[in-house]
Amino acid sequence: MTDSTISSSLSRRRLLTLGASLAAGSALAACGGGKSAGEAAKGASAPQSTFSGTYDGPQVELSYWNGFTGGDGPFMKQMVGEFMKDNPKIAVKTNTVEWAQYYQRVPAAVQAGKGPDVGAMHLDQLATNAARNVIVPIDDLSTSLGLSAGDFTPEVWQAGTYKDKRYGIPLDVHSLAMYYNTDEFERAGVTAAPKTDAELQDALGTLTSASIPNPFWMPNRWPAHLMFLSLLWQNGGEPYAKDGTKATFDSDAGVKALSWMVDVVNKGFSPKNVAVDSQYVAFKNKKLAVTWDGIWQINDLKAAKLPFALAPLPNIGGTQAAWANSHNFYITKQATADDNKLNAAKTFIDWMSKHSAEWAGAGMVPARKSVRETAKVQDTTQAPIAAQISSLRFLPPVPGLGDVQAQTLEIAVADAVLGKKQPAAALKDAATQATKLMEANNKKFGA
Repeated sequence: MTDSTISSSLSRRRLLTLGASLAAGSALAACGGGKSAGEAAKGASAPQSTFSGTYDGPQVELSYWNGFTGGDGPFMKQMVGEFMKDNPKIAVKTNTVEWAQYYQRVPAAVQAGKGPDVGAMHLDQLATNAARNVIVPIDDLSTSLGLSAGDFTPEVWQAGTYKDKRYGIPLDVHSLAMYYNTDEFERAGVTAAPKTDAELQDALGTLTSASIPNPFWMPNRWPAHLMFLSLLWQNGGEPYAKDGTKATFDSDAGVKALSWMVDVVNKGFSPKNVAVDSQYVAFKNKKLAVTWDGIWQINDLKAAKLPFALAPLPNIGGTQAAWANSHNFYITKQATADDNKLNAAKTFIDWMSKHSAEWAGAGMVPARKSVRETAKVQDTTQAPIAAQISSLRFLPPVPGLGDVQAQTLEIAVADAVLGKKQPAAALKDAATQATKLMEANNKKFGA
């Protein structure tokens, strides 16, 4: 998403899942200075190949940047405080910036030597910032700690690599899910969360008959493209070639996905022209019974005292799948100029990953399997999503992909839902344009 697409009506909910476009839209040169993490690992003063997660160097101050400015902020603040109690030699100086500004400020700050040593970044930002040399490979950290796909899930683990090098350690997974008003379901006689297309259609018909004229609103913008991606994967399609050479969302699977979304409107389950985020506001105000949105909404709905439950998206296309993103920890070149800071940054990442059960309170699913399987996480509202984490899907690590998507796929979905174009035509036009933009990005980023 580019600055031109961020309207004043967009809430922080959208900023939780920003694509790589904000970083791509800033024409910054590659950052110089410092050593690669691999070079630092060979340094005589602190061999990182034996790193164990314990910092035993001198007192050091670590600059940590993140974008957790909303309800998740207090949970992160608490975790940082607990880390410093356990690691008294490391003083963490936190800088919290709105995600909308974060991905513009970080590259410039690192280039000037005034940025973070360590930070949290959305998974779909890693490739862009890796291509710009803002963040450095941390394969030595994952190797020394013995981390692998088995400690997380293969999908989220692999998505943190770019050009066969690892740039992120996952903190969480946050996905699209289905929320439903339990009072309305009970009133209409719907006894369980729909798990299939047929069950969802039956439930919506029953809810409509029970005096809820439009029980499931279909937005034409946010989070419509996330719904489309989920349905595309469910139908067996892929939105982009994994090597970043072309867009493939105009496949038969894509047409089926978008046609299903249009049918929700045509069948009268949704009003026409549902504006960005308004379906969530309407759900929160008890004007509809079902909505698809991110699990980060959990605490907001609890605060509103809404009677709701959470379930995975129904399997519409034949394969259980849903769009997801992830907050990952990264290290910048700035930290690699000082072996003590580099070691402290690695200690911080290791500790935060191991203690991420606290982060579940923010409505997220801890990415680390050993944490995810604890009773504390199993007792959360998002536990049904955690149980199906292997079905969650992530965009491929392609630099600049978020900006491409905002200019093409998002517009195609809106045009179809609004009835301006037929799904097949909308997707074909958008995919052609997306492929051209991806080819240009390949040249720009040297892919």
